Amino acid sequence: MTMLASDKALHGLWFNGQKHFGAGFTLDEIATAQNSITKHTAAWLDQYFAKQAPDPREIPLALETTPYRQRILNTLLTIPIGSTITYQELAQQAAPHQKIAPGAARAVGGAVAHNPILILIPCHRVIGSDGSLIGYAGGTERKLALLRLEGIDF
Repeated sequence: MTMLASDKALHGLWFNGQKHFGAGFTLDEIATAQNSITKHTAAWLDQYFAKQAPDPREIPLALETTPYRQRILNTLLTIPIGSTITYQELAQQAAPHQKIAPGAARAVGGAVAHNPILILIPCHRVIGSDGSLIGYAGGTERKLALLRLEGIDF
């Protein structure tokens, strides 16, 4: 995995070679070094993979995207380990007092697909309305592995 962090926040966490890897950043111009954020994120990931259910809100996140996508990604932070949500349900939770327009699930899918901070912002918990594993920038095999790690069987 590759992390991108400033001294104040985590900006990106990607599987190497995944779809949209480093999107929006010029990674070859960034210095390679650890800081307190990358160390804290690595410790968080160790806890996650040890099934200790760490809270992703422990890590300061810098979501450099549109306000709409920020709202979707922040809503994802509320989906607990061991739970899934459909794209349509995510659209409804992100805008509970608004009428959900036709195609909202597709717009949510775009926001989820471009999530710059995988695992911590749990886009792997978003499934199709029929319960299928669709759309994960890290690949469906990784999505399935993460869900199984969290105790969800498919």
